[in-house]
Formats: sequence, C-alpha cells, structure tokens
Amino acid sequence: MEVRLKFTGSAVALTACLSLSGCFGMGQGAVPAADQGAEVNRAVPADAGLPATPPAVLNSEMQDGTRSQIIEDLLNRRSVIQDGPLRDVADAVMAANSRAAEADLRAAMLRSQAKSMNWLPSIGPQVSLTSLGAVVASMVVEQVLFDNGAKRAERDYAKADVEVAAVALAQDSNTRVLQALELYLNAQAALARAQVNGAGMERMQHYVYIMTERVNAGISNRGDLQVVEQKQNQMLSDMASDTEAAAAALSELQAMAADPLGGLSGLSGLASPAPNAVALTVLKASAESTRAVAGAHAARAGFLPGLAVGGAVNGDGNNIGATVAAPNGFGFGIGASLAAIEAEAAAATARVGQETEDANRAVAALQGRLDSLRRQATEAGDLATQAAANYELFAEQQRAGQRGVSDVVGVFETKIMAERAAVEMRYDIARLELRIAARLGLLVDGERM
Repeated sequence: MEVRLKFTGSAVALTACLSLSGCFGMGQGAVPAADQGAEVNRAVPADAGLPATPPAVLNSEMQDGTRSQIIEDLLNRRSVIQDGPLRDVADAVMAANSRAAEADLRAAMLRSQAKSMNWLPSIGPQVSLTSLGAVVASMVVEQVLFDNGAKRAERDYAKADVEVAAVALAQDSNTRVLQALELYLNAQAALARAQVNGAGMERMQHYVYIMTERVNAGISNRGDLQVVEQKQNQMLSDMASDTEAAAAALSELQAMAADPLGGLSGLSGLASPAPNAVALTVLKASAESTRAVAGAHAARAGFLPGLAVGGAVNGDGNNIGATVAAPNGFGFGIGASLAAIEAEAAAATARVGQETEDANRAVAALQGRLDSLRRQATEAGDLATQAAANYELFAEQQRAGQRGVSDVVGVFETKIMAERAAVEMRYDIARLELRIAARLGLLVDGERM
C-alpha cells in the first residue's frame, strides 16, 4: 500500500528535502545508535563508498563506534602452544596462509561500512519516456523519515555479518594449524617407531648369524632359521614403511609452510586451555543468531508503513513529495508472516543453546578419550619395561644354554612391539590435546589471525 503526496515548489525544494530529516528526527531506526543524542553531521563524506585502504583484520571497533564482544573475545585468545618445534610449525604455516577467510571478512567489513551510512539520503538519476515520446531525465533524492527500524536492522545485520566472518577466520586459522601439527606429529611418531626398529636391528642380525651358524653345524634345522629371518625382514619392512610415512607427512607439511621445517624434531609443551574458553562453533552460532534476528526485524519492518520524502530536479522544474508505503504490502497472510518472523528469532536463540550443548559434549568426549589415552600410555610404558625385562632374562638363559634362539627372538619381537606402542602414545596424546585446543580456538594468538 502506497500513498504519495506531491508538492511543487521553487529550486530550493530539493534542498528542503534534505533538511526535512533534521525536522522529523530521521524516524525510528534511521539514525545510527552511536549518533543518537548528539549533533549529527549529515553532509555526505567526500570519500563515501570509496574504500581507500582495506580495514584492519579482526578489528573489534565497528563502523558505528560500538565494539564487538565476539571479536574482542577472539583478539584476547592466546595459543596453548609453548615455545618449541610445535610453535615453529604453527608460525610457519600461518605465514604461508592464503587466508581466503580473511578476504571474506574484509568484504563483510566493507558491506558493514556501506550499511553504516544507510541513514543518508539516496541520490540518483532517473530517465523516463513520456506518453508523447519525449525522454525526461531527472535527479531524484529520497530521504527515509520513519521506517519502523528497517535501516537500523540492516546495520545490525551487517555488523553481525562481520562477526560471523571473523569467527570463520578464526576457525580457518585454527583448522590450518591443526592440520599442519597433525602432519608433524604423524611424521614424528613414524620416525620414533622407525628408531625403535633401527635400535633393535643389530641384535636381530646377531640372532640371524647365530641361527645360520647352528644350521651350518647341523645343530638347528633350516625352518628355525627361516622363522628368525622372517622376523628380521618384518622389522626391516616396518622400519622402511615408517620412514616413508614420515617423509610423506613432512613433504606435505613443507608444502603448507613458508619456512623450511626439515630440522625440527620432538615435541613442545602445551598449556591447559582456559576453563572459561568458549568453543568457536558457539561464537559463530551466537553471531549467526544475532544476524538472523536482525534479518527478522528488517523483514517485519517491511510489512509496516513507513514515511519517506523525496524530490526531483528536471528540465520542467522541481518537485518534492512525501511517500507512505509498506514495502512488502498488505495481504491476508500478513499475520502468519509476522508470526513466522517472530518464530525465526526464537529459533535463532534456540540454535545457540543447541550448539553450546553440542560443543560441550564434543569437548567432553575428547577429554574422556584423552584421559583414557594417558592411562593407556602409562600401561604401555609399564608393558614395555616388563617386556624388556623378560627379554633380558631370556637372553641370559639363552647364553647359559637354557633357552633356544627361536624362543629368545620371539620375546625380543614382543619387546620391540611394546616399545613401538609406547613411543606412539606420546604423539597420540599430543594430537588429542591439540584437537581440544582447536575446537576452543586456542591454537593461534588472536592478533595473529
């Protein structure tokens, strides 16, 4: 529904159109919240709409002068990775990050900058063809006086869009660092297993030599020698596979990094996550909820009548008019449409609660697995120690002639397997600790994102 009131006047009518906004107070939602209660400069900036320099990434100060609590939270986060090889890996892959999410954030910030000036009059040309075949060109100016909060909702939507993009950038950064660190841990675990086999190869070769001599002397049969040789070959095969796996992981990691990482080895400390750290998925759900509510408010305003004043300048003279209109019009389903908008706002709030529960469950599940792994690591260390003691006892009995070589080789193989499992547990624990930190967004310092 639209009611248009048109007035004709002199050349000053067009200027009066712009000044009316000051007389009417711009209407509900037309003036930015930061400008209410203060003198508003309604002159259009000279560089309006011309982004000279890209805005700073993860800047918590919004275009209207307010500060985003979500972005503040992201900026205040500190990585749990302490100085050492893990920190070096994280720094190297962040330095080489293509940062596609950063481009999305910059675009969202520019959209917010544009929406922060939506309370200013719109100015543009209009070309029309009259019934007599004449072309009439006009310059049209329109100023919204009352819009039921639509302009404010648009600004709120744009600000929330910036927050969503900021959390996406944090997720992208933490995911990238986690992927790189998991590659590094995979390489180090494979190298550690290979070192266990390498340390035992000399002893295994010694047993192969003993069995060969015993077969040549007719003391042992050839089947016993083949069993020992097969165990030796298996150890060699496992060591080669581990070395190849480590090389492949390091090669993939190097492709993600800006600096050479070939000289790194070992682990570095990981601090405990802050007890009040909020998962990134919860922050994103909160920002998306705010954005959805703002969108619902904008949609609701479209069903209610608003007031705008506009004027035009053309070759035939000047005119100014006022318009009362509901952008979405009226219909029999307007009640259901408004109810659906309110339901969408309620659903957005409910999604935050659901995401909070899901995030807490996911972190609790990872923490439970971590506690189990730590217990298993202690048991694996004890089993490795016990297997080493059993082997030493069997070796001593073999030297005394009380045990056969095949028996000793079997116990030695058990020792090697127990040691491989024990060294791998260290890296499995570190991997789970990193996954918990990544879910909480604690792998990258806030100012590095």
